[in-house]
Amino acid sequence: MPRTPAHRSRVGSAALAAAAALLLGLAPAPAAQAGADGEKAAPTLHELADRTGRYFGSAVDNPELADTEYANLLGSEFGQTTAGNSMKWDATEPRRGEFDFTQGDEIVNYAQSKGLSVRGHTLLWHQQLPDWLTSGNWTADELRSLLKNHITNVVTHYKGKVVHWDVANEIMNEDGTYRENIFYKTIGPSYVADALRWARAADPDVKLYLNDYNVEAVGAKSDAYYTLIKRLKADGVPVDGFGMQAHLALQNGFPNQLRQNIQRFADLGIDVAITELDIRMILPSDTAKLARQADWYGQVTRACLAVERCVGITTWGYSDRHSWIPGTFPGEGAALPWDENLRHKPAYDAISAALSAAAKKEDRQH
Repeated sequence: MPRTPAHRSRVGSAALAAAAALLLGLAPAPAAQAGADGEKAAPTLHELADRTGRYFGSAVDNPELADTEYANLLGSEFGQTTAGNSMKWDATEPRRGEFDFTQGDEIVNYAQSKGLSVRGHTLLWHQQLPDWLTSGNWTADELRSLLKNHITNVVTHYKGKVVHWDVANEIMNEDGTYRENIFYKTIGPSYVADALRWARAADPDVKLYLNDYNVEAVGAKSDAYYTLIKRLKADGVPVDGFGMQAHLALQNGFPNQLRQNIQRFADLGIDVAITELDIRMILPSDTAKLARQADWYGQVTRACLAVERCVGITTWGYSDRHSWIPGTFPGEGAALPWDENLRHKPAYDAISAALSAAAKKEDRQH
């Protein structure tokens, strides 16, 4: 998941985006609005996904809600949202035992006003932890107590308000070994099962996920999660889903066997979600890069649609106007299906086409 502060950089300039839009003939964004002659509005991405029994969503961060045009389009085009930063530990428990849900509640209230479901993100992660926690010299029992208290309080507060929780985020290294975060180094690998059990005790109805990046392809890291989830299930630990973040980059190649990888996790008896999708490129963008990006967005969408237990797709933001990419990967960007002016890019059309084909197939079957 993005390792970034709440205030994020923007891609390029509005002037460049406008020029690119004219050059590439990009379509205007408000697909949900009726045409001038009152013809039926084009269905939104979520409406199409919903016809297949899935959701299509976008993450949002609190400062973005102040961008009224952006927030309104988010609320009309999507059916789900994820709180980008405001439910992380540094935001929810900035001081030991003192909880602050102000920002998270703002996201939830916005989502409820727009009819969006909410994904809780995240109960434990090795980043964005408060100083009081990372600077402490805790025993294993002390840290277990702190972790249990944090999870119990946060999950209880949002009980009935979120449908999924990313319980443990980014707990594996690229080679499939455990990341040596504060929890692993102090408690050992049992902290993962403990966290899932505590979350289940606090909200028996919410779906509990493990979530990570670079797990879309079959490889050492996804294999490690497959083995872990299989073992957790065998031990009766409550794990309901696996989140594949899908922060992809054109220069790194498309993840091999994505659909097959989604399927093998589904075959463990859990749900799978694409949780943080974006597809960045080395700037400047051009027609060829945008076409390749569109192809990849279509491939990811079709891979999810091909697996019954792939429950939905969330992009990490939806417009290049508000993207974490340029601030984290200098010289890269243009990662999302809408440009800075909230106009559709070819990626939007590819997603819409994939969803529309699946929705029509679903309609024919019923």
